[in-house]
Amino acid sequence: MGKLLIVGSMAFDAIETPFGKTGRILGGAGTFIGLAASQFKLDAAIVSVVGDDFPQSYMDILKNKNIDLTGVEVVKGGKTFFWEGKYHNDLNSRDTLVTELNTLADFNPIVPADFTAADVVMLGNLHPNIQMGVINQMEERPKLIILDTMNFWMNSTWDELMAVIKKIDVITINDEEARQMTSEYSLVKAAAKIQEMGPKYVVIKKGEHGALLFHKENIFFAPALPLEEVFDPTGAGDTFAGGFAGYLTEMGNISFESMKNAIIHGSNLASFCVERFGTERMVDLQKREVDARLIQFRDLTQFNIELT
Repeated sequence: MGKLLIVGSMAFDAIETPFGKTGRILGGAGTFIGLAASQFKLDAAIVSVVGDDFPQSYMDILKNKNIDLTGVEVVKGGKTFFWEGKYHNDLNSRDTLVTELNTLADFNPIVPADFTAADVVMLGNLHPNIQMGVINQMEERPKLIILDTMNFWMNSTWDELMAVIKKIDVITINDEEARQMTSEYSLVKAAAKIQEMGPKYVVIKKGEHGALLFHKENIFFAPALPLEEVFDPTGAGDTFAGGFAGYLTEMGNISFESMKNAIIHGSNLASFCVERFGTERMVDLQKREVDARLIQFRDLTQFNIELT
């Protein structure tokens, strides 16, 4: 069974959308990635940090998904990372109201001994120095290193980010971030420039408009499944990344064809994430639901055409 190492925040989120408002609920990139990856047959571990205000019940949610938490540091007297945001009516834009790094500000990741030879490493959206710290702890080069990042790190830690990007295989970013990183409006040109920076594969997420996969001259597009209701988009990108990494870890096949399927699995799981606030939908998600929606994805994209 393949091993997946996940590096990302475990956090409290407070979310407001046109459909309602929450208090502090379970969130964080590492949490969303882990819940998505748990849908696959693999061994997974999360490397993260929380304060002692992080409820045991939240830990149990992840443990019950057979996720190894020995790499999660609990800081006595510390406070867990907290993010509060309010989405606009279109759900494509939001305002960040509060960001409290708390224990995440001084996080020094320690990779569990059983995962220093993990097959796949999923580096969630954190400071590039944290991401590099994890790479340096690996006993041998993983089959695949996947990186997620954002415009904040591009603005504040460009040199550190470029150092990490040279060492990875896949980068997952959204279209706005791809354009910022390369100063190219065309996503095809942007992806080509990013590949020159180091990654062999570039995944560009376009939210409700799907995702693009680039490798050399090859391009693949996966649509997002049209949904009747989108309740809360928080964590959808991380859920996508978790599905993408989880599928590849289970299959053990690192190829463009395999990544095309991984994109579909990631998009499929992200479509569930947005149906409830935060992690609520992913916690109780059943395999039969996942499989049924995969059939919808297949029917959405299959067609016959005759060329004369």
